[in-house]
Amino acid sequence: MTSVPRAADAVVVGGGTIGAWTAWFLRRAGLVDVVVLEAGTLGQGASSRAAGMVRAQGGTEVAVRLGLFSRAFYLGQRDELGLDSGFVPQGYSMPCFSTAEVEQAHARIAMQQGLGLDVRWLGPDEFDELNPSVRPGQTLGASYAEEDGYLDPPRNVLAYTAALVTAGVRVCEGTAFTGLRRDGDAVAGVETTGGVIATDRVVLTGGPTLAAVGRAAGARIPSGGARHQVVVTGPHPDFAPDRLPMVFDVASGIYWRPCEGGVLWGMSNPEEPPGEAVAFDHDYHRLMAERIATLLPATAEVGVRKTWAATIDYTPDHLPILGPLLTGSGPVAGAVVAAAGGHGMMWGPGVARAAADLATTGRTDVVDVTDLGLDRFDEQGRSRLAADPIALPFPEVADPAPA
Repeated sequence: MTSVPRAADAVVVGGGTIGAWTAWFLRRAGLVDVVVLEAGTLGQGASSRAAGMVRAQGGTEVAVRLGLFSRAFYLGQRDELGLDSGFVPQGYSMPCFSTAEVEQAHARIAMQQGLGLDVRWLGPDEFDELNPSVRPGQTLGASYAEEDGYLDPPRNVLAYTAALVTAGVRVCEGTAFTGLRRDGDAVAGVETTGGVIATDRVVLTGGPTLAAVGRAAGARIPSGGARHQVVVTGPHPDFAPDRLPMVFDVASGIYWRPCEGGVLWGMSNPEEPPGEAVAFDHDYHRLMAERIATLLPATAEVGVRKTWAATIDYTPDHLPILGPLLTGSGPVAGAVVAAAGGHGMMWGPGVARAAADLATTGRTDVVDVTDLGLDRFDEQGRSRLAADPIALPFPEVADPAPA
């Protein structure tokens, strides 16, 4: 356990992608004493076990704006920090398999282009030409963004760790958040396993554990955890990067990208109940392997090099949470909740910057957060907002239990 200070300008709970970059942005905003509380070690959770997909092709304006901000952040990291998260602009397509999906894609492209995203429609033949490793004649076309790509999750943890150290953020590993101290309706400090830190600003993150963090703070945060599985195959000539743009088959919840001469692909089971799970489900993998083989035939010709599962966070509407902490007595001044809803790599820098803005000035220009707070959820954890349609298939309700 790292010793904790007695006071700080701001405390960030959680040392994953959201929490770490939030702390870095708080230092950039001028706060001197910024502390990160991490119950384990930096990045040991979903941040180091993610697939690293980064796209601005969201299904809502919020998703597109966060994706654009985060993608630009990753592209500019080396100039800013001297180290980057390994972002590769591989190109990303989302194929359509029905006329309804084609109509939805064209409407989505129009919305995305209106927000400044360089995205276009590929006809079926153009999709096949751009994706020579995919079995031809399978789709009715696809949306495509050339600058979307992927990063290296362990390198991302290294990048934000170096950024925190260089910026002078105090990182307290092995130190859990256990409660919030208040002076009336405002933050007065945080309680930890290493003692109390006096502060008037706290940002609560935590990915799959955010609901538990909220309970410790006396609030209910509808953010859950679900198993997500990733496979990396053996090498094959069809998996050369110039033959394998990234693809997200939204209907089945499967995506893929190049990885070490093979293909990395991921999946989530929408029928599986929420909860922490890191064991690999081989039965579901076999089922989804049949689906990906119909699209990417070479996957059936090579063995599996490695597999893993991780618990990743989600929100019922697949949108971020950005707003004040709400308890039974109302909002808590100085306390901000920040969650990426399962898109930590994709939206992480954007969500983090917005959270830091809210903690320091009460507003942000990254994205309109008017409807992104905890007040959008009812007592059962259901959101009044329409869900982002471009997301992995997670449950519709998250942690409805009262605090």
